[in-house]
Amino acid sequence: MSGQARMALSATAATLMASCALLPLVDPVTWFLQAAVLLLMQMGVGAAARRVPLARPLTVGVQALVTLMLLTLVFAREYAFVGVLPGPDAFLRFGDLLQLGAEDVGRYAIPAPLSDGIRLMLVGGVLVIGLAVDVLAVTFRSAAPAGLPLLALYSVAAGLSDGAGGWVWFLIAAVGYLMLLLAESRDRLSQWGRVFGGAPRGPGGEPGGPVAPVRTGRRIGVVALGTALVVPLALPAMNGGLLDTAGRGVGTGGGGGGTISAVNPLVSLRDSLNMDEDRTVLTLRTSAGEASGTYLRIVSLDDFDGTTWKPARRNIVSVPDELPAPVGLSPDVRRSEVRTRIAAADWYAQDWLPMPYPPSDVRIDGNWRYEPVGMALVGDHGQTTRGATYEVTSLDVRPTAEQLASAPEPPAALRREFTQVPDSLPGVVARTAREITAGADSPYEQAVRLQEYFALTGGFQYDTEVEVGSGSQAIARFLRDKRGFCVHFSFAMASMARTLGIPARVAVGFAPGTTQGDGSVAVGLRDAHAWPELYFEGVGWTRFEPTPNRGYTPPYTQPEVPGSSVPDLPEASRPADTAPSAEPSTSASCSAEDRRVQECGGALPLDPGGPEDEGRSWYRTAGWALLALAVIVLPLLPMLWRLRRRSVRLASVGRTGPAVPGAITRGRGGTGSGDGVEVTALAVEPDERQVAEVVTGHVLALWRELTDTAWDYGIAPDDALTPRKAAARIVRLGQLDEPTARSVHRVAGAVEQVLFAPRPRAEAGLAADVRRLRSALRSRAGWRTRVRAVVAPRSAVRAVWDLGDRWTAARARTAAGWTALVRRPSGQRGG
Repeated sequence: MSGQARMALSATAATLMASCALLPLVDPVTWFLQAAVLLLMQMGVGAAARRVPLARPLTVGVQALVTLMLLTLVFAREYAFVGVLPGPDAFLRFGDLLQLGAEDVGRYAIPAPLSDGIRLMLVGGVLVIGLAVDVLAVTFRSAAPAGLPLLALYSVAAGLSDGAGGWVWFLIAAVGYLMLLLAESRDRLSQWGRVFGGAPRGPGGEPGGPVAPVRTGRRIGVVALGTALVVPLALPAMNGGLLDTAGRGVGTGGGGGGTISAVNPLVSLRDSLNMDEDRTVLTLRTSAGEASGTYLRIVSLDDFDGTTWKPARRNIVSVPDELPAPVGLSPDVRRSEVRTRIAAADWYAQDWLPMPYPPSDVRIDGNWRYEPVGMALVGDHGQTTRGATYEVTSLDVRPTAEQLASAPEPPAALRREFTQVPDSLPGVVARTAREITAGADSPYEQAVRLQEYFALTGGFQYDTEVEVGSGSQAIARFLRDKRGFCVHFSFAMASMARTLGIPARVAVGFAPGTTQGDGSVAVGLRDAHAWPELYFEGVGWTRFEPTPNRGYTPPYTQPEVPGSSVPDLPEASRPADTAPSAEPSTSASCSAEDRRVQECGGALPLDPGGPEDEGRSWYRTAGWALLALAVIVLPLLPMLWRLRRRSVRLASVGRTGPAVPGAITRGRGGTGSGDGVEVTALAVEPDERQVAEVVTGHVLALWRELTDTAWDYGIAPDDALTPRKAAARIVRLGQLDEPTARSVHRVAGAVEQVLFAPRPRAEAGLAADVRRLRSALRSRAGWRTRVRAVVAPRSAVRAVWDLGDRWTAARARTAAGWTALVRRPSGQRGG
């Protein structure tokens, strides 16, 4: 293999290894196989352009054009000429996909589903980075700067994943970059000549060649990489360096602390609930008097940046034996203890644990961590709710309207954190909030008026056809158009409450499900919901329900304060007939029209699974099986190739003898390498020239096996030596005993005889001589050398060389054919 081809393969491998850092971001990871295939095609085009050769800028242009055509074929072929030539429509299609991909990135939690937009961003990004690496490292022969695009690719992936699996992906990317540097170094050394192509110092003391500098480079790379991984562990200021897992987003899994990342768990209603049936997510039994009135809270969104609400980055700890009391809850507020047993569906994979709020005790198996501010449990190291059964003890807090109206000022720190609004929030939000609450005597009355405005008097309509929206104007558009679903209502009310100085956040979870005939409650996909929580000192975080026709209006929002102007709020979402159904139902909170348009649901990270079973699709299973097979078989290919080649060489020669040259059996022979020509049985009276060719091929194949065997055990061949000197060198470096040395010299003598004697002949017992050499070298080698000689034999590189030779021969034949066709007289062409 040429140095340039080796560099191209190393550049492609380095790009793919750096791209592995993107794997945790999206599920499934089938995009990676597609990116690998397209990247190999891009590399092949570059190799062909350099082989022509084309000028460097032209080579880059050809690669870029082919890359664009490949992306067009995969993502926009219906908008292109003949499927590959992009036109204006194809570029518009790319723009639409990139816009959708950007929206999906902001909408979905990690791992996000593999939408077409995200797939284009991933595959296209890998191809662009691969092109930059190939141009720098191969076309312009400067591998060191090629680390910059690789670093950019890794940094983007690490930033989006917030370090998920950090040190593993860093190690893979770093190894790829080191491989690229070593390939370039080897290519530069080879340009100095054969003095850099010798073997390592042997047992006989012969000086080595370039293996010394190559090994030195490898050792330097390993030491540098190990230093980068290990040294930060000794530096507390660096928070543990690359091996620190506290920033993974779900903690370390030990007894200490950690953090959870500010990832956005909101998913568009139509994306997560676009199903024909309302599948049951959770089944619960509770000791509460009103079994179907239980809200299951997953996570609170308390970080508002003007565009969306999301969980703030919080410290997490091990789950305590007894959960602390909720913040701000006074002993004067009436409460009761409720026990709820919950079973999650086998297909429902949720990182956060759905629970009644506020929980006081949780009994669940698995790796879970506790986030104290939101009083939520989050899975650690891949733990999800899939198939989980758990029991939660919670408090049913029942404050009165008078207690809420007379609540004192909240603590300054809490008020400061939970009333922050960004400068980008449109002024209409605060202005509308002041208009609605004008004349209110307390923050509680302001909150009730906000709830009344959205649920009853404001003229708002529940409509899931409205986009969730992004940007600072999303809430303003909702207030203007007055159409939306629970995400819009909860976001708007919480934002307005903050502008009024009321601490507020948004909760995501499930509205009350449907009571079944056996007394259990079924919570379905369409019960997914979002609602605002406002803080009142003495009561704590308190639920409000501004979304019309959803959930239950809290009884404490029906004021008991005498003379209040706030009217009683009806429970609009409770049907007239509340008797339990004898059959499983979907959701009692949804009307028939709501179910038809799939309006009932909220925004939370759902993994709805397949419509039939939870098993994987057959093509995904087959793909993973093929990938696993490739991972197992590919490392064994050198060993399998070497075993096959040795058996062919020794079998063909072992049955050949000088006494009966015409009775040569089936084997492999040739005049060059001795490996490539199939030989069938000869006739009893063969042609003398034919016998000579077969004998020569057999002996040369035997000699190649002898030198390859020595190479596998560390004695690299030197084709510049005569067979006799090469045999003496093998004897000296291998420190062979006298019988083995005679065997090696006997094979070398046979080679000289068939090459220079008038009548080539093959001596008997040459195959046994080769086997004797292998046994001798094996007995003197250490266990590592013996294992490498079998599993990763050095001589297996000849398989690659043979492919290169065949490719060159094929090109020569093609060129000769074209030349003959061009020079053929015009009168002789045609039929």
